[in-house]
Amino acid sequence: MARTYREVAIEDMLRTGEEAMSGVIDWWGDLPPSMNEAIEQFRTQLGAAIDSVEFVKRALDREVPETDYGDGPP
Repeated sequence: MARTYREVAIEDMLRTGEEAMSGVIDWWGDLPPSMNEAIEQFRTQLGAAIDSVEFVKRALDREVPETDYGDGPP
């Protein structure tokens, strides 16, 4: 399934947030439910922020060539 740069950007930013939260509580297992809820809320807000700037949305809605990013993060 083809992914867009928007999806890659959101996933990378969420991963950074999850890593920061894990580091703060010094826990690398599953985050507590309240933190997972915060991450999902951030995902929604991040997507809305991207979509609110039309030229950014158009740029990030392009599909990622598999050679650029493959099926997952580097």
